[in-house]
Amino acid sequence: MAQRTYYKENRLKQLRAFCHAAQAESMSRAATRMSVSQPSISLLIQSLEKSLGCQLFQRRGPRIQLTSEGRTLLELALPLVEGLDSLPQAFAERCRDLVTGSLNIAAGESTTLYLLPAFVERFTELYPHVSVTLHNASGPDGVGLVRAGTADFAVGPMLQVPPDILYTPLLSYAPVLITPPDHPLARLPRVTLQDIQPYPLILPPRHMSTRGVIDMVFQQHNIDYQVRMEAGGWEVIKRYVGMGLGISIVTSICLTPADAVTRIPLPDFFPERSYGLILRRGKVLSPAARRFIELMRPADRKEAGRAAALL
Repeated sequence: MAQRTYYKENRLKQLRAFCHAAQAESMSRAATRMSVSQPSISLLIQSLEKSLGCQLFQRRGPRIQLTSEGRTLLELALPLVEGLDSLPQAFAERCRDLVTGSLNIAAGESTTLYLLPAFVERFTELYPHVSVTLHNASGPDGVGLVRAGTADFAVGPMLQVPPDILYTPLLSYAPVLITPPDHPLARLPRVTLQDIQPYPLILPPRHMSTRGVIDMVFQQHNIDYQVRMEAGGWEVIKRYVGMGLGISIVTSICLTPADAVTRIPLPDFFPERSYGLILRRGKVLSPAARRFIELMRPADRKEAGRAAALL
């Protein structure tokens, strides 16, 4: 009996080491996560490979890559390991209706500044025993944190959804043109892309999803545009537009009544953009993550208190 118990405990260690190494693509980073030595991680994975009779990783120097058998095992083992890791929080929630533990959310700057604050405020009021961490990461970086298990989920826009990711739209916002109040375009009854072309734009960097949408729309209409300045962050862009240094196309999520800019809708050219929930397929959500997602879902917004005022 003791030998069988040891075998089960050792198998759990093997699977946990394997999942951490697969997510981090590194034995050393897996060792750091599990607070053990790198040789210990290597021995656990080697013994797992021996017992399963297959190679789980291709080793290329310090980097490792899953084999086809390794990808299959990861799909089967990761939900089990995550479920065991979240068991104490789930047990406390079920027995005492007490949500504890930690919550890690990945989101870009606009989502963190304009969309999440009311939900985070409401969540911390309802579940004060949960430690919340917001990771400033958008686009591929946010997806990478979700894949690695560093973030429970991500929130933001998504143009292309990879096969291993689930994307659920939650809110929609329209891209709009912003100009200084005295700009010539602010006096036109309707603005076209041709009207925008002569004026220099202040835009986010090319790796941002909004920049990709702007590029795509102008290319589809065979119209060039000129960029005067690239700036990271909507607050910076709005500030410089208000100073008269250029015009910009932003997502309306970032606009407030206090902004000293004129907003001009462009519905004929730019479709509404969705901001949604980004999850890894097969992810076992902690009780804290489930409760936060419930606050954000449309059916639960009336119960979200002040969060509903944001919508």
